[in-house]
Amino acid sequence: MTQFELTDEQRQIQEMARAFTADAITPHAAEWDEKHIFPRETIRAAAELGFASIYVSEESGGIGLGRLESALIMEAMAYGCPSTSAFISIHNMAAWMIDRFGAQAVKDKYLPSLITMDKLASYCLTEPGSGSDAAALKTRAVKDGDDYLVTGTKQFISGGGENEIYVTMVRTGEEGPKGISCLVIEKDMQGVSFGAQERKLGWHSQPTAQVNLDNVRVPAENLVGAEGEGFRIAMMGLDGGRLNIGACSLGGAQRCLDEAIAYTKDRQQFGKAIADFQNTQFTLADMDTELQAARALLYLAAAKVTANAPDKTRFAAMAKRFATDTGSSVVDRALQLHGGYGYLMDYPIERFWRDLRVHSILEGTNQVMRMIVGRELVRQ
Repeated sequence: MTQFELTDEQRQIQEMARAFTADAITPHAAEWDEKHIFPRETIRAAAELGFASIYVSEESGGIGLGRLESALIMEAMAYGCPSTSAFISIHNMAAWMIDRFGAQAVKDKYLPSLITMDKLASYCLTEPGSGSDAAALKTRAVKDGDDYLVTGTKQFISGGGENEIYVTMVRTGEEGPKGISCLVIEKDMQGVSFGAQERKLGWHSQPTAQVNLDNVRVPAENLVGAEGEGFRIAMMGLDGGRLNIGACSLGGAQRCLDEAIAYTKDRQQFGKAIADFQNTQFTLADMDTELQAARALLYLAAAKVTANAPDKTRFAAMAKRFATDTGSSVVDRALQLHGGYGYLMDYPIERFWRDLRVHSILEGTNQVMRMIVGRELVRQ
């Protein structure tokens, strides 16, 4: 990226993602939401464009792009369906963790099928008793010969019950972050089971369930990184995941802004289009200004994460917080501009309103994002 413009290659990537979205996602997203359809074939079609391994290295079979290119792809797909775009983001995060930190044996075992999305991957950190305090996780992995025996429960897992691969944070040592390791667990391993599908406000196009691990025997070669490195690996994964979720908010909010502009130009009240009223124009102007500001910060943060800049985590946290809060605010105003029609499922606004609401919670709540930023500022 030049200082303020996308490169020609980045624009081509963006246009490819937009074309895929217009053809394969947008026309079907409302039905996926209403009927709770998991569009596995559409997701697999995204893999044919390389969207299952965006920042997996080319040496491992991925397309080896940076975090800005990933954000452009996620933003474009979220214009059609934030839920589906976010699901693909999580798969990418898990695949990257295996590629970046896994030994050759675990990469050879799992990456080929993840890159094609013949198998889908989940990221498993949160537990019923540890959400924001992720370092307090209780899932235990005990070494037994050439295996680990894993017991515990993971909560709110995207892909739970459907995905084949679970990149899972487990406790192999002392309490706190230094005792956490990362293991790849398979759906069909004995002792793996799943809770009922969660009944959610939004994100209806993707499954979410508890993952239960009862004395699951996992080969030691499935360790990602060394023992005790799991928490650091998980947090590095979240730097990129937070950017992608922020990008999903930008894409959804941009769709709703575009819908609001079209609706207010068409809708007549008091003898003229709603868009002709100054109040409407001011509202639209604020929505666009805030969205552009959030996009600029997110793209900057993405460049910093790609460059491994010293302040990358702070900028990823700022960008995630600002983009997700802004996205929800923009969609809320778009709904208001639609009046009663915005509250109906016949229009897409209410779906985006529901889907974007969770972005302020997952990948670290926005309160935790403020903690990260504030902590870094006072340490300077």
